[in-house]
Amino acid sequence: MDTSLVGRTAIITGGSLGLGLATAQAFYQAGARVAILARRKKPLEEAKARILTLEAPDSASATAFTCDVTDAAQVQATHAEVASQLGSVDILVNNAGQSATRPFESITDEDWQADIDLKLFAAIRLSRLVWPHMKTQRWGRIINLLNVFAKAPGANTAPTSVTRAAGMALSKVMASEGAPDNILVNAMLIGFIKSDQIRRMFEAGDGSQSFEEFVAASGSRLPMGRMGEAEEAANLALFLASDAASYITGCAINMDGGLSKVV
Repeated sequence: MDTSLVGRTAIITGGSLGLGLATAQAFYQAGARVAILARRKKPLEEAKARILTLEAPDSASATAFTCDVTDAAQVQATHAEVASQLGSVDILVNNAGQSATRPFESITDEDWQADIDLKLFAAIRLSRLVWPHMKTQRWGRIINLLNVFAKAPGANTAPTSVTRAAGMALSKVMASEGAPDNILVNAMLIGFIKSDQIRRMFEAGDGSQSFEEFVAASGSRLPMGRMGEAEEAANLALFLASDAASYITGCAINMDGGLSKVV
């Protein structure tokens, strides 16, 4: 199975940590010119340095760009800079976001707007910017990283469950419109994957366990008996970004070890 990305330029938002970084590493090793975006410069530069230690084809490169994806002007300027330095964007991974959940009655208008800007409008704006090139060359990949709440929201899962559900609908709309031009759009619905978000959950706890004990205990309650690894999610993203997935579009794929009750 050919998952080479040689000759492709990819943008990965939220690319300095966790799933974004793991995806950037996988794409780099597959030969892509990778642009990682995040707000903080130091983690970005550290991530770039980690990526560049990996073995990869000569075509591969990794570049870091500071960008607040909730700021429309920054998004537009960064996209232009990426295209200028690395070439027009062939692959977009909308990964920026964090899990914001609380009781419905406590969520303010400002909370709702911040979540919509981060998880929905950022994906809309970037997708709109890369779309014309993908359409012209009749090849493109857009992957939206969401979570399992998009399909099966429960109590105390807003605003994330709502914005992620909107992201799933957005993916389907773009997939339907992009299919005639070979622009394939899919969503990955993430469950409990070992990442910086899981570490933040651990740090918010009572400190009675080590991080490894916390991960093991939390994972034991999942159908597969463990949390997923960031690299496992990156493997799926690599597949969807490659020609190996040339007939897959409009799908919302659970990456959750069997957690979701909805297929």
